[in-house]
Amino acid sequence: MTDELKRAIGLPGAVLMGLGSIIGTGIFVSIAIGAQIAGNGIVIAILIAGILAIFNGLSSAQLAAAHPVSGGTYEYGYKFLNSYLGFSAGWMFLIAKSASAATAVLGCIGYLFYTLNLGVDQRLIIISGLILLFIMTYLVSGGISRSNLANKIIVGITMVGLICLIAVATGVEGLPMDGVFAASTDVSIDKILYASALMFVAYTGYGRIATLGEEVKNPEKTIPRAIITAMGLIVLIYLLVTLTAIHVMGVEEFGKTIDGEAAPLVKVAEVLNMPLIKGIVALAAITAMLGVLLNLILGLSRVMLSMARRGDVPNSIANIRQKDQSPVKAVWFTAAIIALLVLSGNVVFTWSFSAFTVLIYYSITNLAALYLPVGKRLYPRWVSFAGMFSCVFLAFWIDPFVWMLGLGVLVAGLIWHYFADSLKKKRA
Repeated sequence: MTDELKRAIGLPGAVLMGLGSIIGTGIFVSIAIGAQIAGNGIVIAILIAGILAIFNGLSSAQLAAAHPVSGGTYEYGYKFLNSYLGFSAGWMFLIAKSASAATAVLGCIGYLFYTLNLGVDQRLIIISGLILLFIMTYLVSGGISRSNLANKIIVGITMVGLICLIAVATGVEGLPMDGVFAASTDVSIDKILYASALMFVAYTGYGRIATLGEEVKNPEKTIPRAIITAMGLIVLIYLLVTLTAIHVMGVEEFGKTIDGEAAPLVKVAEVLNMPLIKGIVALAAITAMLGVLLNLILGLSRVMLSMARRGDVPNSIANIRQKDQSPVKAVWFTAAIIALLVLSGNVVFTWSFSAFTVLIYYSITNLAALYLPVGKRLYPRWVSFAGMFSCVFLAFWIDPFVWMLGLGVLVAGLIWHYFADSLKKKRA
C-alpha cells in the first residue's frame, strides 16, 4: 500500500505536458479574443504576457525543484508562507483552471460543430461538451502513464496542424509581417494591458509541470528545464500563429471570428482556400483543446488531492487507487466542478474570469519564491518580485465586473478556510 504517486515522466514528457497545456484554447480561441480587444496591439500584448509568463515560470520552476510534490503553489504557499495564502492559491487555482477547462470544452465543441456544419444550438453544444468531459475524465482516471501517452499523440497532431497553417499561409500570402509593422499603430495602452492579462492565461499551462512534481523523474533538474524549454517554444509559436492570422485576414476581421461559432483559426484557413488545410487546422484545434482539457483535469485533480490531504476539502477525496496509483476521486470531483461551468456556455466570460483568478494565483507563486532559502534559490529575487508585481498590476486591467466577482469568490473561500481551520484545531 502506498499513498504516493508514480514517478513516470521524464524531460520530453514534461515538456510535452507543458506544451499540451498551453497549445490549445489559448492559441485557437484567446488570440482572437485579444485581437478583438487590443486590435493591432495584440502582438505587443503577446510579448508582454510572454515576458510575464517567463518570470512566473522561473519562480514556479525553482519552487517545484525545492519542493517537488503534487499541488503546485497550494503546497508552496503552505510551506513558505502561511495557511491562508496557501489555501488562497489552491482555491484560486481550482476556480481559474476549472473555468479554463470549461472554455476548452466549449471551444473544442465549437470547432467541431463549425467544421461539420452542425449550427449553433446552445443546448446541444452543452450536452456534447458534458459527454466530451466525461470521456476525457475517464481517460485521466486511468493514471499518469495512460494520460502521458495520450498527451504525446495530441501534441504531435496539433503541432503538425499549426505548422501546416503557417507554411500554407506563407506560401499563399507571403511572410506574415503586417502585424509587426502595425503593432504600434492605432493602439490603446489600457486595451493592450487588458489583452495582456487575457493572453497570460494562454501561457500558464507550464504550471502543469509543477503541479505534477510528485510524478516527474529527477524533479530538481527536470522541472526547471522543462518549463524553460516549453516557454521558449510557446512564445515563438504564439507569435507566428498570430502574425499569420493577422496577415491573412486583417486584425479587425480576425477579432470578429470569436463571435458565434468560436472557430477562429478554421476561418483563417478558409480564407486561404487551399485543399485540405481547413480540415487539418480543425483537427489540430480539436486535438489541442482535448490536450488542454486532459492536462487541466490532471493538474486540477492533483491540487484537489493536496487540499484533501490537508483537510481543506473532504479528506475522502485523497484516496489513491492502488492498481494504477491514480487519485480517482479527486479526478471525478474535479470533473463535476468543470461540468457546472460548462453549463454557462460562454467562452469569453469563462476565459476572462480565469484570467483574474490565475493572476492572483501566480502572484502568490512569486511571493512564495521570494521566501525560498538562499540555498534553494535558482534565480535572482528580482525575477520573482517582477513576476508578483506584474500579476497584481495586470489583474485589475480586466473588466471590473469580472475582478470584483473574482475577489468575492476569494473572500468566500477564505471564510470557508477560517471555519474549516478552526474545526481542525478543535478536533486536534
